This record gives sequence, structure tokens and C-alpha cells, in this order.
Amino acid sequence: MQGSPTDASMDFVVVHPLDPEDAPITVAIRAMTSSSKGVARGIEARGQFDAFMESVMPREDVKCEADTIGGVPGFWVHLASERSGEAILHLHGGWFNFGSAIAYRHLVGHIAARVGARAFIPDYRLAPEHPFPAATDDVLACYQGLAERGVHRIALTGDSAGGNLALGLASRISVGAVSTSATLVGVAVLSPVTDLTLSSATYQTRADADPLFTRSQVADLVHSYLGGVDPKSPLASPLHGRLASMPSVRIHVGDDEVLLDDSRRYLERAVGVGVDAKLDVWIGMPHGFVGSIGRLKAAAQALDSVGIFLSDRLCAREPVNPS
Repeated sequence: MQGSPTDASMDFVVVHPLDPEDAPITVAIRAMTSSSKGVARGIEARGQFDAFMESVMPREDVKCEADTIGGVPGFWVHLASERSGEAILHLHGGWFNFGSAIAYRHLVGHIAARVGARAFIPDYRLAPEHPFPAATDDVLACYQGLAERGVHRIALTGDSAGGNLALGLASRISVGAVSTSATLVGVAVLSPVTDLTLSSATYQTRADADPLFTRSQVADLVHSYLGGVDPKSPLASPLHGRLASMPSVRIHVGDDEVLLDDSRRYLERAVGVGVDAKLDVWIGMPHGFVGSIGRLKAAAQALDSVGIFLSDRLCAREPVNPS
């Protein structure tokens, strides 16, 4: 069902009201981004995007280290104390055209510290220089590379386009298409892009509320990524993939996002085939709100929830993945 979840799937949705202390901050965010909403961006904007992600409040209890996993360069976020057999694989956002591992280290540091596990952020190849399926190939190679390094329990996280890649990779793993000794324990995604047909109703119903994106703007970025590939390809759009054997999934999304229904529709499909899936919707929050950690109370609360969920999954010892 498009546009709103069914009554059954609503049992798996938590709606968080806007905290009064967050309200003026979201107003300021809207004012700051109003002039750039819907503006077409090419690769020349990568530096600006990275600078924005670099501005996320850093933690002092993590450190960053360059490495190459499965042939894919990237950066580790390390904790002072960590278990060698566990790791988070975080896939960064940027609509498949932007973003870098080094720029995301601060945000991922907040996730890693809350989970209590080190995290690797791969610099998967970006469009338009490297269109689909380059990014999907890279994240798969990285997952397999972690297993070859002796990481036996892996949690996937991702935001926006990275959420797309995380859910797509999880589907490939869950159906046994990936040969690896690692166990995928769970997936937590933030505002994932699940349907590259861009047919979710909230592209219209949240068009005014979303302070960042318009459908025409993101359509150009998606075309840059897909080229002539069918956007309904399961590897391109996790919404259209096989979900029945997926591990536990948690999704967080702002209510003021054109991507809201990408999360709600994915949840409905996942719950419908028996996946342990839950969705947190944050009223008044824009896309990428967790990056305002230290300013928005909702950001800390969402990341705390992700931390508790993945910490529990990494510590669980029962089989959670048929592969």
C-alpha cells in the first residue's frame, strides 16, 4: 500500500513527537538550507558535501585509521577497547554521487561508541564515473573482506543511499548468494532510499515539508547512478528485493522527508514476510537529522536506539542468519 502503512504494519512503527527544544533548531536548519533546496548538484559539490559531514560533532574517545578491506579503501573508526571478531560496516550516504569515508568518520564514531564495536567505512565507487553496480560490488567485496580478516559477526549500518546499499547487501547475504564465514547479525539504516523508481507518495505529500530535496533533483542523481538499468532491479531497489530471510532490521526516518514512504513501504513488505523489522518516525525532523548530534535531542535519541539494538545483536549468540 503506497502513501501510508497498513494497520498491521503500524504495530511496528514508533512515532516520536517533536521535542519543544528541537523545534527552533529545525527552523534554523530550514532557513539555512532554503536557498539550496532542489538545486541540481554535480560532482563539483562533493567537497561541499564532505565539508558538511566533517562538521558533525566529533567524539574524543575514537580514532580513525586508513585501511583497505576486500580491495576497497576506507577508514576504520576504532574504540579504546574492542573485540576483534566483531565489526560494523557503515555505508555512507550521498545519493550514490557524493560522500567519502573520511568525511563520515565523526558520525560513524557516534554509532561505533554506542554499539561498542569498531566500524569500517568503505570508499565505494561513486557515480557518474562508476555507475551501478560498482557500489554494490564494492560493499559486497568489503563484507567478504571483513570475514577474511577474521571478523565473524558483522552489523550493517547506512544512511540514505548507504541505507539502500546496506539493505541490498543484507538481502544478498540472507538468500545465500554470498559465500562467507561471517554472520550478519542485524541492519540499522537511517532514511534509506529503498525505491529508485521514485514512486513513493511522499515525494508529493512531503514536497513542501522537506527542506532539502525535490523529486526532480534526486531523479537526476538516480539517473546518474543507474543509467539505463531498470530501477526495479532488486539490487538497485531493496524494496523490490527478496526480504523473507532478512536479519533484524531497524529504520529511523524524519517525518519531514520526501523519503518517508521509502521507509514505510519497506517496513510493510518486511513485516509482511515475517522479518523482525521496526520503524521509528521522528516528527519535524529533516533528512540527515542524526548529523546534528549535540544540537538535536532527537539525533542523540535515534543514535542511542541504534546503539542498543546493534549491541544486543552483536552480543547475541543464537543463529540469526541462515548463511
